[in-house]
Order: sequence, then structure tokens, then C-alpha cells
Amino acid sequence: MKLLNKTILAFSALLIFNCQDDDDTPIIEDPINTNVNFQYKSTINVGGEAASEISAYDVATNKLFITNSESTEISIYNISDLDAPIQETSIPLSAFGAPNSVSVYNGKLAIAVEALVKQDPGKIMVYDTSDMTLLNQYTVGALPDMVTFSKSGNLIITANEGEPNDDYTIDPMGTISIIDLNDDSVTTLDFSSFNSQEASLETQGFRVFGPNADLAKDVEPEYIAVSDDSQTAWVSLQENNGIAKINLTTKTIEAIYPLGYKDHSLPQNSLDASNEDGVKELKNWPIRGLFQPDAIVYVNIAGVDYVISANEGDAREYEGTPGYVGEDRIKDVVLDPTVFPASEDYQNEANLGRLKMMLSEGDIDNDGDYDEIYSYGARSFTIWNGNGQQVYDSGNSIATETLAATPATFNDDDGRSDDKGAEPESVEVLNIGDQRYILFVGLERTDQIMVYDITNPNAPTFLTILSHNGDEAPEGLLIVPAVDSPNGKDLLIVSNEDSGTVTIYQNEQ
Repeated sequence: MKLLNKTILAFSALLIFNCQDDDDTPIIEDPINTNVNFQYKSTINVGGEAASEISAYDVATNKLFITNSESTEISIYNISDLDAPIQETSIPLSAFGAPNSVSVYNGKLAIAVEALVKQDPGKIMVYDTSDMTLLNQYTVGALPDMVTFSKSGNLIITANEGEPNDDYTIDPMGTISIIDLNDDSVTTLDFSSFNSQEASLETQGFRVFGPNADLAKDVEPEYIAVSDDSQTAWVSLQENNGIAKINLTTKTIEAIYPLGYKDHSLPQNSLDASNEDGVKELKNWPIRGLFQPDAIVYVNIAGVDYVISANEGDAREYEGTPGYVGEDRIKDVVLDPTVFPASEDYQNEANLGRLKMMLSEGDIDNDGDYDEIYSYGARSFTIWNGNGQQVYDSGNSIATETLAATPATFNDDDGRSDDKGAEPESVEVLNIGDQRYILFVGLERTDQIMVYDITNPNAPTFLTILSHNGDEAPEGLLIVPAVDSPNGKDLLIVSNEDSGTVTIYQNEQ
């Protein structure tokens, strides 16, 4: 016993754990290496623009499945050798519609396919990853934009965005479909039961603003995160500035969490609001940014559920007849002269004049001028608890770090400062032995990946920025942990929409 105690004391600082085998012989297990040093490994050139949007990896076959909207197919590569991926026969989908998302679990590939007319019900098509035979297909809501398996593999969940047509005369309900693989049943949930709560939710920062739309029609589910126990899912409602919580056991929508706004007059929330002032500089302004998350990811740290959002922001622009355009530049609207006095020159293009603002929010007294200014997105990532309460927001960290490290590409060489900045698009988390948690945030406009340590969710720390020349617009992030990786190292796989490339980074530790 003394020997065992001495061993524990000697190695405790190295996180080495002790156990005993069947003959009571002390065993010292190797410590978990929690170091993080991601470096570029290789690139797959899938095609042109939109050839690479979302990817999924199959452990059993080492196949990478990539949504390829350029060719209306799922492109497939064997990445057993990361330095020499081998292209395999693709899955053509043009007869059914367009692929939006893919997910893999235990030899099954699920593909979200929007209909040829995107307001019609979409499909989830399930294939065997070994021989690519079609196993089944399921009808879901309009425009399935994201698909994922539950962690148990028993369910497939889809976020069906339900976007209107260009004229905004047909607006299907946004829905969430739950496919139970135990009996092949499909349950599609809509938000009709929340119509009576619309006014209350709006006072908390939720948006319902489409022409002639109630809440059920206006919501547009975007992205899904699923708990480790497969009992709960969270769904981002990007345009509406909210997150919905889904009970996967009862197959019901439990709650909608309005996300409120971010005050850009606070020092920690400064931003560059103009692309015409001749400088790249962060300042404080009397404007409010709605979070409007795109991708979200779930993580449990020390027994607590968290949902992390990439706060991209998104405006509606449908220029048919009658259509709907929901944004304008501040220089072109009427501001309340008491709140925004002319002496401050806010509408000058070098100040706030170039910034794009929401037309649906801010005229609080309905007198035709804007008493408050709301912009699209929060230019940050945010950590929420499982009940939609904010734990941490990265404030101006993304802008601060990219401006310091890569000033030439800051906000796409300042060209997007007046819009949504770097546009945080995607998020993914690497869990290293339940000891260290690393967050990756894809920046669509600067072609970069931000890396943070979120082991303490209340106080994340910035680590580094990843990028590779030639990759443009990271759309999807995928973590392949070392235990599942072809080469035994943690991988970050980045699908770049504009360049049509897939980039692989590996943790050199």
C-alpha cells in the first residue's frame, strides 16, 4: 500500500491514474496528453464554388462524405492515407433535389435533400457506407438544412428551414423532424403551439417579422446539437434570434429561448462598423447586435450542459413580387433626432452610415423613425447553458485577435466591417479525455479558424488562428478524435464552400 501511495503522489501532477489487474498487481496507465498543436496536413480539391459545404466521416471505412451542391451529389473520398485521399464513386442526387447536409453513424449515411421545389417536403436518404446501397428514405419538412444522428444512433433529427419562395407568397412552416430508426416512424414537429406566446417572446428579443406570417411560419430552424444522453436537442432559429429545446423522448418542443441582444456601446463589445473610414479600428457605438446563431454545438463539461453558438447573423432578402428586404444602411433611414442627435454625425459613412441595420426592429414608438439600431449578428461565439441563459460571450475577441494577427484579412480586408464582420459560421469542440475542451470557430469571410480553450466555460482563453492559403469560406467543421482517426491523431476537417476544398489539420501535440 505504501508503494502504491508513493506512486500516486509521484505521478499526480502528470494526471496518471492507477488501477489493479486480476492478480492485484499495480498498473500505471499512460497519462492523457492534453496538449493542442493543430497543424495543416493536406487538402482535397473537390471542385469549384459550393462543391464542399458539409462533411461526415465513417470510422469503419475511412470514407469522407461531402455535400457537393455544384455537382448535386455527395462526393466521397477514402482518407486512409491523409496525404493521398482517393476519390470514390459519388452519390448523384439531382433527380431528388439538392444535398444540404450529411451525418454518419455506425455504417449509415444520412443525407438531407431539399426538394426540387424547396417549399415542398424534403427527404432524408440513408445509405450503407460500405457498399453505398440505399437503405431507406424518409419524407420530412420543407428544406431540410441540417441532419444529425442522436448519440445513441436510434434517431435521425433534421432542421427543416421552411424558407419562402422569392415572391414571399408561399412560406412553409419551419419544422423539426425526428426519425425513429427502431420503427422507421417520422415525427415532424412544428411551432404552432407557440403562436400564442409570440408577443411575450418578442419582448425578450425573439423576432417574428415575415410578411403575414405567424410564429410557426416565420421560424426557420437552422442547426441541431444533441445531448450525450440522446434525450435533448437544441435547434438554432437564426433569423428569429432564438434557440429551441426539443425533448427527444416525448418528441415535443419544450421551449423557445429568445437570445436578446448585444450592447456595442460597452467597451468589451467594440467593433469596426465602417468600410469607408480609411482605418481598421474597433470603436463603441450606440447599436445593438442580435446574436442570430448559425451553427451550434453541444458539450458537457463537469456535468453541466452547454450549447455554443456561432453568431453569424442573417438578413432576409427576397426580391420577387412582392418579396421582402429586411435591411438597409443607416445613412438611408430616419433616426430619432433626440436619441441620435445630428451633432454626433452618426449617418456619416465614416461613422455608422455604412452599417447595415434591421428594418423590422427599433421603431419602438411607431412614429416612422428609429429609436434603436439593431445590426445583424454578434460577431462572436457565445456559450449558453441548457436553458438558454448566457454563460459567456466572446465580445470583441474575434475582431481583436484577427486584427492583431492578420490585419490584411481583417473583416475581409475591411470590406465586411459594415455588414457582419468576420461572420462566425461554424463551431466544433474537441474533448480531450474529459480534461480539456478545445473550441474551433470557422470565420466565413476571413477564411480562418479561431481556436479557444473552453475548459472553463466561464472564462475561455484564445489559443491561435488556423488558415491555409487557397481555402475560402469555411462552412462546416468536423472533429475526428484520435481514437477514430486513420492515423491515430485528432483531426479537424474543414469544408470550404467558396474554394470547393476540404482541408485537414491534425493535432501534432
